[in-house]
Amino acid sequence: MTAQPHDYGSGSLRAIRAALVIAQDRGAFDIGLKAVLDEVRISLDLAALNDFIHRWWITACDSTRDAEGRRRMHAQAARALAGEPLPQGRPWREVLAERESGR
Repeated sequence: MTAQPHDYGSGSLRAIRAALVIAQDRGAFDIGLKAVLDEVRISLDLAALNDFIHRWWITACDSTRDAEGRRRMHAQAARALAGEPLPQGRPWREVLAERESGR
């Protein structure tokens, strides 16, 4: 059974991590969680943890709804980091203009 957005809406770190179906996301979550807990331990300010949970909740929702899209995003990021040429899509202004015009 896969996690659904309502399962981790409460901010459960375990449920959020379980919803991350892409290995790169889980790795980044684990590294980020360690860093934010270290920060909270020093500052005694939970705002950073709250922000971390919010950002990863959004990522978990995206991962649950469009795992293949996240795989493509990570693959494209890896190509960019390797210095490979990337295919050019439509300019975002063109996409937004199309949405505003209701096409």
